[in-house]
Amino acid sequence: MGSAKVRTIRTLGESIDMGEELFLQVKNVSKSFGGVKAVNGVSFELHKGEILGIIGPNGSGKTTLLNLITGFVRKGSGKVLFKEKDITHWPAHKISDAGLVRTFQIVRPYSTLPAFKNLVPPLYSSRSKRTARGKLGDRDAVAIDLLEEVGFERDAYVPYKMAGSLPLGYLKRLEFARCLAMRPEIIFCDEVFSGLSMAEIASMVPLVERLQKDGITLIMIEHRLRELFRVANRILVMNFGEKIAEGAPRQVMKDKEVRRAYLGEEVEV
Repeated sequence: MGSAKVRTIRTLGESIDMGEELFLQVKNVSKSFGGVKAVNGVSFELHKGEILGIIGPNGSGKTTLLNLITGFVRKGSGKVLFKEKDITHWPAHKISDAGLVRTFQIVRPYSTLPAFKNLVPPLYSSRSKRTARGKLGDRDAVAIDLLEEVGFERDAYVPYKMAGSLPLGYLKRLEFARCLAMRPEIIFCDEVFSGLSMAEIASMVPLVERLQKDGITLIMIEHRLRELFRVANRILVMNFGEKIAEGAPRQVMKDKEVRRAYLGEEVEV
């Protein structure tokens, strides 16, 4: 087999070299709720190892787009391809089993279970067992190791505390750990920085950077722009259900339509 070529994405005034493999293709995806076009003809591509940020005002269709891609909401029209395979009509569990996993904007752990026990269900998933090739071993121990990877302090017994007693910063990390338990190829992140203190965000950014370094591709919906622009290779901007801009972070910020729709006239980046 010949070696794959590095792809170059031409965006607003810049060319960005991405990874070798075209991972995800979203083609003209739309969804209406009654007479409201929540998502209207959105298209984009995602390459292996890339971090794509999605921004826009509240109600612009960001989370709905994520729900459509991951199978939580049925698409009205359009196509989604993963590794050139059509997954448009796949249910959410089948998409997850293919390695496309997600965090949620509103964190809902198994509150009455210890934090590490929240990882046991995904560790028993068919994908986790299949990709581990029988080498998972003691799942409780694997769960605690995963929590340590995302920033839980083993010595402080935090993994053993009831999930419902943990502060939001730990719950956001627990979301990442549950994703990692599925051995993902793409993680869809819905506002992982939302509600966190500046100190918590500062410690979360290196985690996102490490996930990318480990070969995981990410799509991040986010309102914390400064932190998002630190990690994202490319930004897609939505407004009223449509894609209004796409490009490198600094170029997107210079776009007049983006400023009018979302950022105001003067934003320092």
